[in-house]
Amino acid sequence: MGAAQAGAGLLYSNPLAGPADVSGWVAEGPLSLGSHNGALALSGALDDEEFGDQAHWTFWCPEEFPDGIRISWEFLPLAEPGLAMLFFSAVGQGGRDLFSADLAPRTGYYPQYHSGDIDALHVSYFRHKYESERAFRTCNLRKSAGFELVAQGADPLPPTEDAVDFYLLEVVKDGPLVSFAINGLPLFEWSDPSGKVLGGGRIGFRQMAPLKAAYRNFRVEKI
Repeated sequence: MGAAQAGAGLLYSNPLAGPADVSGWVAEGPLSLGSHNGALALSGALDDEEFGDQAHWTFWCPEEFPDGIRISWEFLPLAEPGLAMLFFSAVGQGGRDLFSADLAPRTGYYPQYHSGDIDALHVSYFRHKYESERAFRTCNLRKSAGFELVAQGADPLPPTEDAVDFYLLEVVKDGPLVSFAINGLPLFEWSDPSGKVLGGGRIGFRQMAPLKAAYRNFRVEKI
């Protein structure tokens, strides 16, 4: 599924109805693709108890996007524990493309993304992996390289057993401004004061095993 021109400002639209819709996407790490009631089901292909932090993965949309965008997608957790996040404004350092062979190989291991040779923002929004995360649930925005926690808000997403339908998630990235909302509820807004504001780049989903979740209706719009 490629870029779409079906609406004013629409840069990309993908129904994520199943594995066929992401045939051109780039998987890093042990990702397993499936379907769930007309949506794309994503999970890890390795046992996290056996493989630890090597069992997690990142899944990149192949398109490169400008700054000044609204990213939206629908998310439904299917099996816990685990964690879900979205990378955006992701670029290789030194002006290199994210998929450049000059960058260090990435295999889904988290430090390669937050403290390696790429720059990105990422929001973690379903932080149900560890007991401490489940006890006090937040959505976190980090800026990398450097793993800097720059914004935080409450996480309204319920445990899997209480999730009866998909939730609409929305990130706005416009210059220094980043905002995040779930089902229209604003959770945080942050303006980068650093003078080193990230611009356009690539977008990717990430999960920590053994989370299984379904995704649908991924859209990127120019604002």
